[in-house]
Amino acid sequence: MVGPNYVRPSVEQPAGFKSQADSEPAPAIAKEWWRLYGDPELDQLIATASASNQTLRQAVARVDEARALARVAGSYLYPTISANPSYTHLRTSGNRESMATGKKVLQGVNVNDWLIPFDLAYEIDVWGRVRRSFESSKAQAAATADDAGAIRLTVETDVAQFYYTLRSLNAQIKILTENVTAYREQVRILSVQVKTGLVSAIVLHQAQAQLQATLAQQRDVERARADVEHALAVLCGRPAPSFEVARNPLHESSPPAVPPGLPAQLLVRRPDVAAAEQGVVATNAQVGMATAEFYPRFMLTSSAGFESANLATLFSWQSRVASITPSISFPIFQGGRLRANLTATKARYQQAVAVYVNQVLIAYADVEDALTDLRALTDEVGTLREAVNASRNYLRLADVQYKQGLADYLIVIDAERTLLANQLALAQAVNLQMVASIRLIKALGGGWNP
Repeated sequence: MVGPNYVRPSVEQPAGFKSQADSEPAPAIAKEWWRLYGDPELDQLIATASASNQTLRQAVARVDEARALARVAGSYLYPTISANPSYTHLRTSGNRESMATGKKVLQGVNVNDWLIPFDLAYEIDVWGRVRRSFESSKAQAAATADDAGAIRLTVETDVAQFYYTLRSLNAQIKILTENVTAYREQVRILSVQVKTGLVSAIVLHQAQAQLQATLAQQRDVERARADVEHALAVLCGRPAPSFEVARNPLHESSPPAVPPGLPAQLLVRRPDVAAAEQGVVATNAQVGMATAEFYPRFMLTSSAGFESANLATLFSWQSRVASITPSISFPIFQGGRLRANLTATKARYQQAVAVYVNQVLIAYADVEDALTDLRALTDEVGTLREAVNASRNYLRLADVQYKQGLADYLIVIDAERTLLANQLALAQAVNLQMVASIRLIKALGGGWNP
């Protein structure tokens, strides 16, 4: 075959990720990577999305189309054989001259012609043009399958991220609900104390303001939860009005350990990188196709079958007919079209190489981002847990001092606000930590085998 054989473009491969503790190869993680989180509800949601997500169905249909088109390209490797039976009835004119005698023929003739030919056409692929076409189509089909894999991974990780965001919002709603209940009780007690003259009305107004602000915050989180639940319904291919996820708060959950392994492993793990490489394979084969156009094309056509004027003798040995016609076509002058087409194809190849290299660089950056975020958020979660504990002690001491008359009630309100803010920040940070873990798995290409 003329044209270049495929060689993977060279890309700089770092020895390891700088945000990674070690550079050891990653252990095997099953394709069902979400089972690492040990959450049956998440398992069910991803199974539903895999079966019913409409974007994923489109991607699967595109894969079927691309594979069928590859089979179409492969069919040109074989001869084309067709049968075209025909019957012709012809009556000649009685007022014509005989071709043999030149005299006028006064009697017409009825002629029947029964014909059953088998026609064969075949291009002898001397220079590999057809084989390169098949190679390109197979690579395009593989790229489409990798694109579908990338879409599947995106759907799976989006479901997981929305699910943990939903659980984080559940935790925030629970925290706010508990605080609203406590604040209402405080307002009731302070209202009695104001009436009896034990406290100033300003303290009651401060408590009422805190209660109303917390109620508004609770309603806003409820709205956010509804929006996330609706988005999750679309991912799962379900109508939003009838879709509901149980209110399971996310409190002390920690993501599983996900070793990133070596940077070079991304070249085979990530479906988007694999799709970009198949694009290079396809355009490389197209360079061979464009090169083959400069060489002669050899065609072979033939026909064999039976022909007779009488149906009764159609399949007799004397009725056989046959022909064979080999031909060759030389590209002598095309006005520069062939050379321009080759130049354009080589340019497309360089574009595909650039896309592939850039996708590899993006993959490296995605993993580094996810590792950095996961490490920082893990530290942040630990710090916020300490802040929540300190805030609880602050509230406890403030409440004791207020009851002993050593401090104004405003310090209790400040302590309550501080605790609430830290509790909400912790719930949000735990969610971000889980999301960072999921993003790391996505950046690594999902589940894999070593």
